[in-house]
Amino acid sequence: MSRIGKLPIPVPNGVEVKIGTDVVEVKGPKGSLSTPVCSLLKYELADGHVTLTRLEETRESRSQHGLRRTLLANCIDGVTKGFSKALEVIGVGYRVAVKGNIIELAVGYSHPVVVEMPAGIKAAVEGQVLTISGLDKELVGEMAARIRRIRKPEPYKGKGIKYVTETIRRKVGKSGGKK
Repeated sequence: MSRIGKLPIPVPNGVEVKIGTDVVEVKGPKGSLSTPVCSLLKYELADGHVTLTRLEETRESRSQHGLRRTLLANCIDGVTKGFSKALEVIGVGYRVAVKGNIIELAVGYSHPVVVEMPAGIKAAVEGQVLTISGLDKELVGEMAARIRRIRKPEPYKGKGIKYVTETIRRKVGKSGGKK
Protein backbone atom coordinates (compact mmCIF):
# COMPACT_ATOMS: atom_id res chain seq x y z
CA MET A 1 0.00 0.00 0.00
CA SER A 2 1.24 3.48 -0.82
CA ARG A 3 2.27 5.28 2.36
CA ILE A 4 1.29 8.66 0.97
CA GLY A 5 -1.75 7.49 -1.01
CA LYS A 6 -3.52 5.86 1.94
CA LEU A 7 -3.46 9.03 4.08
CA PRO A 8 -6.82 10.84 4.19
CA ILE A 9 -6.79 14.49 3.05
CA PRO A 10 -8.44 16.79 5.62
CA VAL A 11 -10.82 19.34 4.10
CA PRO A 12 -10.82 22.54 6.23
CA ASN A 13 -13.91 24.68 6.88
CA GLY A 14 -14.74 27.01 4.00
CA VAL A 15 -13.34 24.64 1.37
CA GLU A 16 -15.72 22.93 -1.05
CA VAL A 17 -14.55 19.77 -2.87
CA LYS A 18 -16.63 18.61 -5.85
CA ILE A 19 -15.65 15.21 -7.30
CA GLY A 20 -16.67 14.95 -10.95
CA THR A 21 -16.16 12.25 -13.57
CA ASP A 22 -13.02 13.78 -15.08
CA VAL A 23 -11.90 16.55 -12.65
CA VAL A 24 -11.96 17.31 -8.93
CA GLU A 25 -12.83 20.96 -8.32
CA VAL A 26 -11.70 22.65 -5.11
CA LYS A 27 -13.09 26.05 -4.09
CA GLY A 28 -11.80 27.98 -1.09
CA PRO A 29 -11.34 31.45 0.35
CA LYS A 30 -8.45 32.34 -2.00
CA GLY A 31 -9.95 30.98 -5.23
CA SER A 32 -10.58 27.73 -7.06
CA LEU A 33 -8.37 25.00 -8.55
CA SER A 34 -8.99 21.69 -10.28
CA THR A 35 -7.01 18.50 -10.78
CA PRO A 36 -7.75 15.62 -13.18
CA VAL A 37 -9.31 12.38 -11.91
CA CYS A 38 -7.49 9.09 -12.45
CA SER A 39 -9.83 6.31 -13.64
CA LEU A 40 -7.80 3.70 -11.71
CA LEU A 41 -8.67 5.29 -8.35
CA LYS A 42 -11.88 5.79 -6.37
CA TYR A 43 -12.37 9.21 -4.75
CA GLU A 44 -14.55 9.42 -1.62
CA LEU A 45 -15.58 12.50 0.35
CA ALA A 46 -16.83 11.67 3.84
CA ASP A 47 -16.95 13.56 7.19
CA GLY A 48 -14.45 16.27 6.22
CA HIS A 49 -11.86 13.98 4.61
CA VAL A 50 -11.12 12.88 1.05
CA THR A 51 -9.72 9.36 0.65
CA LEU A 52 -8.34 7.71 -2.46
CA THR A 53 -8.46 3.93 -2.90
CA ARG A 54 -7.23 1.77 -5.74
CA LEU A 55 -9.75 -0.14 -7.83
CA GLU A 56 -7.17 -2.75 -8.90
CA GLU A 57 -3.62 -3.75 -7.94
CA THR A 58 -1.68 -2.94 -11.11
CA ARG A 59 1.67 -1.23 -11.44
CA GLU A 60 0.06 1.85 -13.01
CA SER A 61 -2.59 2.23 -10.30
CA ARG A 62 0.06 1.90 -7.59
CA SER A 63 2.16 4.61 -9.24
CA GLN A 64 -0.84 6.96 -9.58
CA HIS A 65 -2.11 6.48 -6.00
CA GLY A 66 0.39 8.68 -4.15
CA LEU A 67 0.70 11.18 -7.02
CA ARG A 68 -3.04 11.91 -7.30
CA ARG A 69 -3.41 12.19 -3.51
CA THR A 70 -0.56 14.74 -3.37
CA LEU A 71 -1.96 16.76 -6.30
CA LEU A 72 -5.35 16.98 -4.58
CA ALA A 73 -3.75 17.89 -1.22
CA ASN A 74 -1.79 20.67 -3.01
CA CYS A 75 -5.04 22.03 -4.48
CA ILE A 76 -6.62 22.17 -1.02
CA ASP A 77 -3.51 23.85 0.47
CA GLY A 78 -3.44 26.31 -2.44
CA VAL A 79 -7.00 27.57 -1.98
CA THR A 80 -6.53 27.95 1.79
CA LYS A 81 -2.92 29.15 2.31
CA GLY A 82 -1.37 29.57 -1.14
CA PHE A 83 2.24 28.91 -2.11
CA SER A 84 5.26 31.18 -2.47
CA LYS A 85 8.90 30.99 -3.52
CA ALA A 86 11.53 33.61 -2.66
CA LEU A 87 14.43 34.37 -5.01
CA GLU A 88 17.48 36.48 -4.13
CA VAL A 89 19.27 38.61 -6.74
CA ILE A 90 22.97 38.87 -5.83
CA GLY A 91 25.55 40.93 -7.72
CA VAL A 92 26.94 44.43 -8.14
CA GLY A 93 24.49 46.44 -10.24
CA TYR A 94 21.92 43.62 -10.34
CA ARG A 95 18.39 44.97 -9.89
CA VAL A 96 14.85 43.65 -9.97
CA ALA A 97 11.64 45.66 -10.38
CA VAL A 98 7.98 44.65 -10.57
CA LYS A 99 5.56 46.69 -12.69
CA GLY A 100 2.09 45.15 -12.53
CA ASN A 101 2.42 41.58 -13.83
CA ILE A 102 5.83 42.24 -15.45
CA ILE A 103 9.19 41.61 -13.78
CA GLU A 104 12.17 43.57 -15.09
CA LEU A 105 15.61 42.15 -14.30
CA ALA A 106 18.94 43.91 -14.79
CA VAL A 107 21.40 41.04 -14.28
CA GLY A 108 24.51 41.90 -16.25
CA TYR A 109 23.22 41.64 -19.81
CA SER A 110 23.32 44.55 -22.26
CA HIS A 111 19.54 44.89 -21.92
CA PRO A 112 17.01 44.40 -19.11
CA VAL A 113 15.29 41.01 -19.17
CA VAL A 114 11.48 41.22 -19.04
CA VAL A 115 9.41 38.33 -17.66
CA GLU A 116 5.62 38.37 -17.86
CA MET A 117 3.73 36.62 -15.08
CA PRO A 118 0.78 34.37 -16.01
CA ALA A 119 -2.69 34.95 -14.56
CA GLY A 120 -2.98 33.94 -10.91
CA ILE A 121 0.70 34.54 -10.08
CA LYS A 122 1.81 37.63 -8.16
CA ALA A 123 5.32 38.99 -7.69
CA ALA A 124 6.64 41.34 -5.00
CA VAL A 125 10.08 42.84 -4.44
CA GLU A 126 11.64 43.81 -1.13
CA GLY A 127 15.23 44.98 -1.57
CA GLN A 128 16.99 42.25 -3.55
CA VAL A 129 14.45 39.51 -2.68
CA LEU A 130 11.77 38.65 -5.25
CA THR A 131 8.78 36.71 -3.89
CA ILE A 132 6.52 34.81 -6.28
CA SER A 133 3.17 33.66 -4.88
CA GLY A 134 -0.03 32.05 -6.11
CA LEU A 135 -2.55 29.24 -5.65
CA ASP A 136 -1.06 26.63 -8.00
CA LYS A 137 2.11 25.05 -6.54
CA GLU A 138 3.28 23.77 -9.93
CA LEU A 139 2.91 27.17 -11.62
CA VAL A 140 4.64 29.04 -8.77
CA GLY A 141 7.59 26.62 -8.87
CA GLU A 142 7.81 26.75 -12.66
CA MET A 143 7.90 30.57 -12.74
CA ALA A 144 10.53 30.68 -9.99
CA ALA A 145 12.67 28.16 -11.88
CA ARG A 146 12.23 30.11 -15.14
CA ILE A 147 13.39 33.34 -13.48
CA ARG A 148 16.34 31.60 -11.81
CA ARG A 149 17.37 30.16 -15.19
CA ILE A 150 17.90 33.72 -16.55
CA ARG A 151 21.13 34.06 -14.53
CA LYS A 152 22.07 30.99 -12.50
CA PRO A 153 24.37 31.60 -9.52
CA GLU A 154 28.00 31.07 -10.45
CA PRO A 155 30.36 29.21 -8.09
CA TYR A 156 33.26 31.71 -7.89
CA LYS A 157 31.67 34.96 -6.70
CA GLY A 158 28.13 33.68 -6.08
CA LYS A 159 26.54 36.26 -8.41
CA GLY A 160 23.18 35.48 -9.99
CA ILE A 161 19.62 34.61 -9.03
CA LYS A 162 19.19 31.94 -6.35
CA TYR A 163 16.48 30.65 -4.06
CA VAL A 164 16.68 32.15 -0.55
CA THR A 165 17.00 28.66 0.98
CA GLU A 166 19.63 27.53 -1.55
CA THR A 167 23.32 27.38 -0.65
CA ILE A 168 25.86 27.83 -3.41
CA ARG A 169 28.91 25.57 -3.37
CA ARG A 170 31.78 27.98 -3.76
CA LYS A 171 34.97 27.18 -5.66
CA VAL A 172 38.44 28.58 -5.08
CA GLY A 173 39.56 30.95 -7.83
CA LYS A 174 42.95 31.17 -9.50
CA SER A 175 46.00 31.29 -7.27
CA GLY A 176 48.21 34.28 -8.02
CA GLY A 177 51.51 32.52 -7.31
CA LYS A 178 54.52 32.20 -9.63
CA LYS A 179 55.57 28.95 -11.28
